[in-house]
Amino acid sequence: MKFTTVALRLSSIAFAAALLAPALAQAQNIAVVNGKPVPKARAEVLLNQIAKGPQAQPRTPELEQQIKDEVVLREIFMQEAERKGLSASADYRQQIELARQSILIRELFADFQKNNPVSDAEVLAEYNKFKAAAGDKEFRARHILVEKEEDAIGIIKMIKGGASFDEMAKKNSKDPGSAAKGGDLDWAAPGGYVPEFSNAMVALGKGQMTDTPVKSQFGWHIIKVDDIRAATFPPIEEVKPQIQQRLTQQKLAAYRDELRTKAKTDYKFGS
Repeated sequence: MKFTTVALRLSSIAFAAALLAPALAQAQNIAVVNGKPVPKARAEVLLNQIAKGPQAQPRTPELEQQIKDEVVLREIFMQEAERKGLSASADYRQQIELARQSILIRELFADFQKNNPVSDAEVLAEYNKFKAAAGDKEFRARHILVEKEEDAIGIIKMIKGGASFDEMAKKNSKDPGSAAKGGDLDWAAPGGYVPEFSNAMVALGKGQMTDTPVKSQFGWHIIKVDDIRAATFPPIEEVKPQIQQRLTQQKLAAYRDELRTKAKTDYKFGS
């Protein structure tokens, strides 16, 4: 009697499991294409990528449906490609290997970032370094850029003779960013310019102009300082994200260099 009861119970459990099986499969899959289930996990992977990507989108029912449709379409196209035997081609295998490498490398650097985050102390140190490099003064300067030294000398003579710096810049300067504005470079710290330019600029007082042309990699400059003020620097909270990104990139670059240095690489080139 007891044996019969146990058997009946087991039979009931098996029957219930059979009834639940389609529901469980439906919960794990989003569709069945030509008899092949399409796992829900595929859609979740794409949704997570979108959520973490540079153009992150909020997860909405509309987006979920779009992703499900995309995953189903991919399955349809994949089945057709496999039916044609394309998955056996050498080109396909090479692309799969490149994709595998790219994914692993991305995971490697993501793991490095996770285990080597930029600390607040590092951000503060970099912020202070920026401030020190910027200096304690800002200059409202203007310049005239020409290709030849003799042209710059001639322009200096004309300005000293009464010609307007503003007009001479508009007529002669080769700097497309400032020529139309009379050579005006707006407010900037000396560190924002090439050393030759900044060294000549900081030697000038308010209203003064260089007596001789200044040579840089861009050409010959005639520099005038319109005004000088105490330097202003944004609060650390405003620039913290940019500093974190910069330091993260520096750490990743150092990690890449370290791996490359440690590796034993023997280049072999075929003829």
